Amino acid sequence: MKINWGTAIVISFIAFISFILYFVIRMSTDDRVNHDLVTEDYYRQELGYQEEIDAESMAKTNAMQLLISKTSDGLELQFPNHIDHSKINGTVSLYRPSNKQLDFDFNLSLSDAHLLIPDKRLLDGRWDIKVSWSYDAEKYLHKESLTY
Repeated sequence: MKINWGTAIVISFIAFISFILYFVIRMSTDDRVNHDLVTEDYYRQELGYQEEIDAESMAKTNAMQLLISKTSDGLELQFPNHIDHSKINGTVSLYRPSNKQLDFDFNLSLSDAHLLIPDKRLLDGRWDIKVSWSYDAEKYLHKESLTY
């Protein structure tokens, strides 16, 4: 039996479509593939995104920006020196994009203008840090991606 060029094209299209469908079905049903969102309540957080934009711009306009630097002891957060540090409330969130188990959050409690995150809590690699804090009923936010 001789196959002409029209039949060969149809057979090759069917083979290609079958190949693509096989991988789509395999990737959709495989339990080893992780289809998680960045956070569990991603859509709820998206609704509050304008508040984050306002808090970031408030920190820039009121000279309330933080300085984050890597030291030999860990990661140091330096708050503005012109404010009373005992009145600062907030949280620090460290997010590791490559491993969800390494993420951690903690509440701010300052005795001076510096906060040190110990070196033993941070592994080498990329970290996204988010410092959300309030002072005198104003909300401020600092976001930064860094390689530790």
